[in-house]
Amino acid sequence: MEHIVAEITLSNPRNQLLTPIVIQALADTGALMLCVPEHIALQLELDMESKREVTVADGRSMSVPYAGPIKVEFRDRFCYVGALVLGDEVLLGAVPMEDMDLVLSPARREVTVDPSSPNIPHARVK
Repeated sequence: MEHIVAEITLSNPRNQLLTPIVIQALADTGALMLCVPEHIALQLELDMESKREVTVADGRSMSVPYAGPIKVEFRDRFCYVGALVLGDEVLLGAVPMEDMDLVLSPARREVTVDPSSPNIPHARVK
């Protein structure tokens, strides 16, 4: 099975003079967080707020920087999240996808807005 990617825009809401980064992100509902490589965090001048303990796919645990805030945009939707700084590509996890009310379409191998709420993101809060 091929990977599903989404074109997203990342920016630093604390420094709007910096050029946003448009990038292809790997969409993964099995991951919770947004993950960005170190060079992206440096380019956006994100504040390294703290460290987080993470478990990666092969079972290893490690401590990684937690940076932010970071604005994530997909089409006409956006959210603000923190990001784990690790890896060599941007990983779009379930938290930002849920916040923007995005869904994966495995048959079409694409990320799209939830068809049941096409005009504005919907959040379930009960």
